[in-house]
Amino acid sequence: MSEFIGLGVEPALLAQAIETNAKAALQEDINTGDITAALIPQDKSIRARVITREKAVVCGSAWVDAIFSFLDAQYGGKTNIQWLKSDGDTANANDTLFEISGNARTLLTGERAALNLLQTLSATATLSRQYASLAKGTAITLLDTRKTLPGLRIAQKYAVAVGGCHNHRIGLWDAFLIKENHICACGGISAAITQARTMAPGKPVQVEVETRAELEEALSAKADIIMLDNFSVEQILSLIHISEPT
Repeated sequence: MSEFIGLGVEPALLAQAIETNAKAALQEDINTGDITAALIPQDKSIRARVITREKAVVCGSAWVDAIFSFLDAQYGGKTNIQWLKSDGDTANANDTLFEISGNARTLLTGERAALNLLQTLSATATLSRQYASLAKGTAITLLDTRKTLPGLRIAQKYAVAVGGCHNHRIGLWDAFLIKENHICACGGISAAITQARTMAPGKPVQVEVETRAELEEALSAKADIIMLDNFSVEQILSLIHISEPT
């Protein structure tokens, strides 16, 4: 199994997500049992290899390992997986990603759940690598969002980091993100930031602003991060000098 390289995800949280995702994928697919795999003699062994049809950044090896580990524990047996590519590696068309051997029923039962996770996370990592390449050599840091597939929040944020971009907040619990509705309900940007600092002093405070006046207020209130909502490139360039130290 490849070493975890998720930049913004704690190892314990990542390990928990891998287990949860693998179990959910198997339960969804197998339910009461794989009736087609049951047609195969119980003691039959097979070997296989998984290739990629197009150039991609590999991601999701730990999820594949977990799928077959759970199946081995449930049905008995020993699945052997030899990874020829690690998470973060670039694979070209027709490259072999891994070779696998073991009980035929186990491999055929787990293949779709394993490939679904591997393909989804590799796609996220591949697109992230494309964006990271565009920003290479600049001072730009590319962050992800919480707009992830349900149930795959941690997995996709890991894939973003594998691709070379960076993680924004993981969820609603690890950082404040004060938006328009929060600002209105709290009585203004300054009031919201003050309350956030009082309530959870160690948490980052981020504010989304829509105007120059809101930006200046957020700067005065010393927000940790300020997000410019739907600002044009021209507007952003005209505002850069505001945050420069005098």
